[in-house]
Amino acid sequence: MRIKLSSVLVDDQDKALKFYTEVLGFAKKHDIPVGQYRWITVVSPDRDDLELTLEPNANPIGKSYQDGLFKQGIPANAFEVADVHREYERLKEGGVVFTQPPVQAGPVTIAIFADTCGNLIQIYQPPA
Repeated sequence: MRIKLSSVLVDDQDKALKFYTEVLGFAKKHDIPVGQYRWITVVSPDRDDLELTLEPNANPIGKSYQDGLFKQGIPANAFEVADVHREYERLKEGGVVFTQPPVQAGPVTIAIFADTCGNLIQIYQPPA
């Protein structure tokens, strides 16, 4: 068994696709019409075997969950980076709003930002 696909709820799929590709640097893998919405996945530019689905938050239960996490300051997802301070500066220069600048959290360094689509996202640098 292995993880192949994970999802993040988004309030606008077009806005999410733009943010996750143009700002964060992921690559679009799938963008398939599915009724009123689309099946959109993005992948890391250096590998495409693990996909992140940009899932519409149209379901009231999903929207409530997403809102609850955001209000409590809980990240919906976490992405590993090689240098959290460098990513923080790069993203901040690109207009990304951080709710937590880089801080040591046990053996990792983390930072948290809003993805413009209703989520907080954590980036983390594992120990060397």
